[in-house]
Amino acid sequence: MAIDRRELERLIPALRRYARGLAGASVADDLVQDCLMKAIARERQFRGENLAGWVYAILVNCVREAARASRRLPPVDPLADVADAGSDPASRIGIIAALGALGHEHREVLLLVVVEGFTYQEASEILTVPIGTVMSRLARARDQLAQRLDGAPVVPLRRVK
Repeated sequence: MAIDRRELERLIPALRRYARGLAGASVADDLVQDCLMKAIARERQFRGENLAGWVYAILVNCVREAARASRRLPPVDPLADVADAGSDPASRIGIIAALGALGHEHREVLLLVVVEGFTYQEASEILTVPIGTVMSRLARARDQLAQRLDGAPVVPLRRVK
């Protein structure tokens, strides 16, 4: 089944945000470009159900391939697209540091569910892990963020079930 190119184009800003959150701004655009090229090349594999989930799964695989190739992820300092603490620069810096300190598995789940708005089931399918794993990683990520932010509620991040 052919994919809708306009719908694919509408996903690009969110894909870039997610790639920046996982791998940093220095490689995010390249990862998104690789993802889009793979999506277009493999459009016959798309079953017509959930384009966003399918493309995010491709992006996750691109990020994992890049991490394996480099044997480490680049530093994650450009999380400013994700952390929106209003006009308080100190809060923003704290949130960016806390997000950057999360492990990769916890950060990818947190960004998918909380920032990108995917359900637990969709995140489970994108990451190809059981839904219970998504839930436990998300809970741990939220706990770690709360601890790093001195127990302050993580206001800019919304909770999605």
